[in-house]
Amino acid sequence: MCGRYVSTRSPQDLVRLFHVTGWRAEERLAPSWNVAPTDDVWAVLERSPRDRGEGATAERELRPLRWGLVPSWAKDRAIGARMINARVETVHAKPAFRRAFLRHRCLLPADGFYEWEAVKDPATGRSRKQPYFIHPEGEGLLALAGLYAYWRDPAVKQDDDPAAWLMTCTIITTEATDAAGRVHPRMPLALTEAHYDAWLDPGHQDPDRLRTLLTRPADGHLHARPVSMAVNDVRNNGPQLLDELVAPDEADRH
Repeated sequence: MCGRYVSTRSPQDLVRLFHVTGWRAEERLAPSWNVAPTDDVWAVLERSPRDRGEGATAERELRPLRWGLVPSWAKDRAIGARMINARVETVHAKPAFRRAFLRHRCLLPADGFYEWEAVKDPATGRSRKQPYFIHPEGEGLLALAGLYAYWRDPAVKQDDDPAAWLMTCTIITTEATDAAGRVHPRMPLALTEAHYDAWLDPGHQDPDRLRTLLTRPADGHLHARPVSMAVNDVRNNGPQLLDELVAPDEADRH
């Protein structure tokens, strides 16, 4: 599972890194060191602008989407809170995801992600969940494989009202290995740069070929470090959340 992640790159950086040709400068998101479900997140996607007619060339866009996919057939947007992840083993077949897997794929830029490990508190002897920040080497960026969907809000009468449409997304996950596997059995999938074009191209609709593009983040070479329990509260944010937690006996040595 991926239930929290970090996304601090500026839209200008993301436009450059992902060769985006369509971004509205008025659309901005603040850097976040504690991205949580139902937050707006940056997504890179390709689609044909409606005003250019059918058959127009798809344009690569940077868009803010709501994390938690709401399928087009959903009666209420609240379902999105339960659709933050899609398992790679079944994403092509599940009714909530299979249409998006064929037509609406995206990349979700992330500095890294959080997972929790059950550990015993030495002071109390009780079990607690220790958060870890899992990230690639150096200042590397993960391009998490995602899907997006459009949802029409039935409470809004006019189709041309911006409030009538909600765009949402989900993160595809797989079995965890390497550092992530020592903390949690699942982790998000990421794409290598060589696969960006094929994954984003809405014209590619062969599910078997699409699944071959999905790999483990950074080819499985990730680092995990324990961080403060402060990350557990979604109201906490800031770069201090990434500081490595130092055990009391280690702190005494310094």
